[in-house]
Amino acid sequence: MNRFLLAGITQIETIVKVDKVPVAYVPLTARPDTIFTDVGGDAYNESLALKWLGDDVMFLTFFGKNQDISMMNPPKHEISVPTNYVERTKGDTPFAVVLVDDERREQIYEDIKDIRDCVYDRATIERLVPQCDFAVLANANFCRPILEEAVRHHKKIAVNIRSFSERTEMYSADFLKAANVLYFSDDDIGDKDPSEFVAEIGEKYGTDVIILGQGGKGLVLYDRKLRLNAHYNTVSINEVVNAVGAGNALYSCFLHYYAMDGDSVNAIKMALLFASYKVGYMGTSMGFMTTEQLEQWKGIIWREDRPN
Repeated sequence: MNRFLLAGITQIETIVKVDKVPVAYVPLTARPDTIFTDVGGDAYNESLALKWLGDDVMFLTFFGKNQDISMMNPPKHEISVPTNYVERTKGDTPFAVVLVDDERREQIYEDIKDIRDCVYDRATIERLVPQCDFAVLANANFCRPILEEAVRHHKKIAVNIRSFSERTEMYSADFLKAANVLYFSDDDIGDKDPSEFVAEIGEKYGTDVIILGQGGKGLVLYDRKLRLNAHYNTVSINEVVNAVGAGNALYSCFLHYYAMDGDSVNAIKMALLFASYKVGYMGTSMGFMTTEQLEQWKGIIWREDRPN
């Protein structure tokens, strides 16, 4: 069992299924089963997935004082996240509205409230970081002291870069330099070739492993030690109902397996399976494969006589 410390933004998300992103103007659209509201956010979703896979999770985040914290673990959820390290903000929890179409394109409207001004308790950070095997962080301001402590204790570090561009690269430089594993979305790389992008980042920052998510097209996996820079297609084992959070599921499953033995190729295969099953479910906390199911599907999708 791995012991992960996760830190990042938790938000209340409303997901709206639409015909096509971007959305054309229509005065009213009324369709059943197309709007869903729940607690979400990268770190929250990743905590759920890692808990499901059997890992020990310490979850550091903020939740608005104006919201009931039980929203994080409603009765309908199949699993729950630990809330003992959740601190309260001065006002509301961040909100997001996500428009998503059948091609897995997303259009996100986000209101992060006062999260940029939130500061996590330093004593808690200093107590918890030494206990983890892997620190999984967002590049948010309140995660910087956690990053510093993880570096000081020589912990493995994974960072989900929520938004990347040459303009914002300096803002995330400390995270980029410290991370052993980086996760990006290709939404923000512009016209750059995906393989060239991960190679440039890997060389510039000396990163061990980089995952570049490409939505329905799959992903690019970069592994410095293996001299690997390869594209992997998505696998299809479930009908796509909701792709929001699929990247978080993939990233979490990858970290679960990678933390055990450092085998990035096996980890990414398992992660693709995990995400492919997850997209068949609407709820944030539903649609997770067990490790036994993952092993079974690995034998079906990637038999030993098949190439990677």
